[in-house]
Amino acid sequence: MAETEFRNIDEMSFKEASIELEQIVRSLEAGDLELEESLARYTRGVELLKSLRERLANAEQKVQVLMDASDADVKADSTAAPATAFLDD
Repeated sequence: MAETEFRNIDEMSFKEASIELEQIVRSLEAGDLELEESLARYTRGVELLKSLRERLANAEQKVQVLMDASDADVKADSTAAPATAFLDD
């Protein structure tokens, strides 16, 4: 049996990696694979899961930075003096 060829995980989108991981889980759950193929797919699944978790953590960190910056902008705006343009009327 030929060894399975896998794409480079770093070149895959989050969605592509998620779909491949789901397919691996289903194939392992089916139990129809030879031992060597099962081990290869399990190893690949672990690699995909690690990459997906890292990407998700990075995305969450970026969102947190954006949220913190947004909160800082709101706090800075709320301490500014009120607009007085309407007083000249």
